[in-house]
Amino acid sequence: MIRARHALAAAPWLLAAHAAANARRLRIPPAPGEVEPFSVLLPMRDEALNAAPCVAALLCALPANAELVVLDDGSTDGTAELVRAASGADPRVRVVEGSRLPSGWLGKPHACQQLADAADPHHAVLVFVDADVRVAPDALVRTVAQLRATGLDLVSPYPRQLADGPLPRLVQPLLQWSWLTFLPLGAAERSARPSLSAANGQLLAVDRGAYARAGGHAAVRDAVLDDIALLRAVKAAGGRGVVTDGTTIATCRMYADGAALTDGYAKSAGVAFGSTAGATGVMALLHALYVLPIALLLRRSTRRAALIAYAGGVAGRVVTARRTGGRAVPDAFAHPASIVALGHLTALSVRRRGAGTATWKGRPVT
Repeated sequence: MIRARHALAAAPWLLAAHAAANARRLRIPPAPGEVEPFSVLLPMRDEALNAAPCVAALLCALPANAELVVLDDGSTDGTAELVRAASGADPRVRVVEGSRLPSGWLGKPHACQQLADAADPHHAVLVFVDADVRVAPDALVRTVAQLRATGLDLVSPYPRQLADGPLPRLVQPLLQWSWLTFLPLGAAERSARPSLSAANGQLLAVDRGAYARAGGHAAVRDAVLDDIALLRAVKAAGGRGVVTDGTTIATCRMYADGAALTDGYAKSAGVAFGSTAGATGVMALLHALYVLPIALLLRRSTRRAALIAYAGGVAGRVVTARRTGGRAVPDAFAHPASIVALGHLTALSVRRRGAGTATWKGRPVT
């Protein structure tokens, strides 16, 4: 029993220390400079609210020798017209109409594959960006420079995540916290193991040759988490890639409120760990590490160990927040509640996918 209490108290602190080590190791995109021509690829489906501000930010960041290709994926809200209005007669911008979604494909991979096919064939770097991302003026050239300076085949500078409202503030910070806490970044950069992969399609640059060798998005056509799947495909084809620090070069507000976040996580959380069994195991571990100590505070014999464990969880969240531009106080102190919320969303995702009712932007996700 004493050994169990010691393990309970020590584990969150060891993981917080690992997060701190990763935070120091996390690659930062280098200072901007002249870079080779590249293609920025922006898939959009019913993005009327994001179209103009996203395109405006991208154009401010786009050098003269680069291009922006926007794919309108069957929008019904005038997205394409808004993109054309925002870009004016800028010769660097092209808007293409997406084709009908084929059987066996999910919408996002299909849109990205069409964009890659439409990109200037002389451009050896493809930069994928999501519509809810706002890039800084130096974001694109720094991203491409990082890809080339590191010799990697894929880099994914993780944007600073913006979250407002109780549920987004509970859940969204867990995105960066999860890979800073559990993924050894050095090994992930070197290893071909699929389990050592983290990426974010919000901002992702890939060498075109490596992309082709991996099979492009066609190789991950049915992947809900296509960004991580693409990195795994690149690794399987002999390439290397890693998540990097995009905190100072881009921001992303994935969800406007709790309802939107619930729908988004119900689409993907159930497959984030490979299978229902994997999701169950990971959630059980997280609850044991970070939620169980709250219950053990009620018992005098375990109160001290429980307090130490709780403090370790908070420390890990503070490390992540300070490194990635998040809120450390008071949000980090709600870490057990964050884990409970994530567990609920993961269970919801498993149920919806099992019942065949998971959807995203009007399309089924199976």
